[in-house]
Amino acid sequence: MTVKPRRNLLLSLAAAAVGLALYNHRLARRALAARPLGRFIHLRGAKLHFLEAGRGRPLLLLHGNGASAEDFATSGIFDKAAAKYRVLAFDRPGFGLSPRPARRRPWTAGAQADLIHAAAAKLGIERYMVVGHSWGATVALEMARRHPRSVAGVVVVAGYHYPPPRLALAISALPAIPLIGTVLRHTVLPSLVRLNWRWAMKQIFHPATIATPFAAMTRELASRPSQLRSISAESFLMLASALFPNRRYAEIAIPVGIIAGAGDQLFDARAEALRLHAEINHSLLDIVLDAGHMVHQSKPQAVLAMIDKVAALASASGPVSGKPI
Repeated sequence: MTVKPRRNLLLSLAAAAVGLALYNHRLARRALAARPLGRFIHLRGAKLHFLEAGRGRPLLLLHGNGASAEDFATSGIFDKAAAKYRVLAFDRPGFGLSPRPARRRPWTAGAQADLIHAAAAKLGIERYMVVGHSWGATVALEMARRHPRSVAGVVVVAGYHYPPPRLALAISALPAIPLIGTVLRHTVLPSLVRLNWRWAMKQIFHPATIATPFAAMTRELASRPSQLRSISAESFLMLASALFPNRRYAEIAIPVGIIAGAGDQLFDARAEALRLHAEINHSLLDIVLDAGHMVHQSKPQAVLAMIDKVAALASASGPVSGKPI
């Protein structure tokens, strides 16, 4: 190939990449515009978006990797729990309407736990319960470990508590690589996510049917370049946790409810739940049949029941504070 055709090919590829980037940027803005707007709180150089409803004991909801606070709204958990609790569903940093600001240290589960705890304190909430799904379960357990005087109880749903090193985690972490990862996230990767979306939904919902509201709501949010960066970054952190484990679950001394779908295809959620149950005193266990990784979407009543059980166990742990402001 001569110099001129090679130059023309490079220019064409560059133009196609720019066009794809602009197209993906437009879809990302449209996805955010379609989301229900809740409240924002600014602290520690970060901006957190959250949905809030109800009165009573404060209950914080933390979504998994790739999702958003609206995950709990489409499942019905948000509205049903608000009949008994003051419910706050957060967009964790980098997801939904919460940006993930650059910082020297990565947004580990511990860093996110401290941020969510600080947000609760700024909202006047001194003691609260936490529900976390998937990666959000890791953050919830870190909140219990790091802030035991404030966390009254925890419910973890489909948590990956003892991750072994897996090739899938390494592949998922690749888009977080500087430069090449940036190009991929802004050009071809969003289209690949959309093309494989139906297959991905089958994987995470199996053996249950796909929850259409969740699938429709999350598709464009999860394919945004900024959210793809957060997804890959958390995959890297999970891989790092597998390679360099530093788990201290046994020191958690508050009530913990553990829920797992028996048919989870992402990992052996049943074995993970049983191991965590054996390690944490004051823990309750529910292995939900006919449910997979999205057990909270397929069987929301199981999560709501566990919340009530943990709340009952936590009721003697001190006065509840945190009226809506």
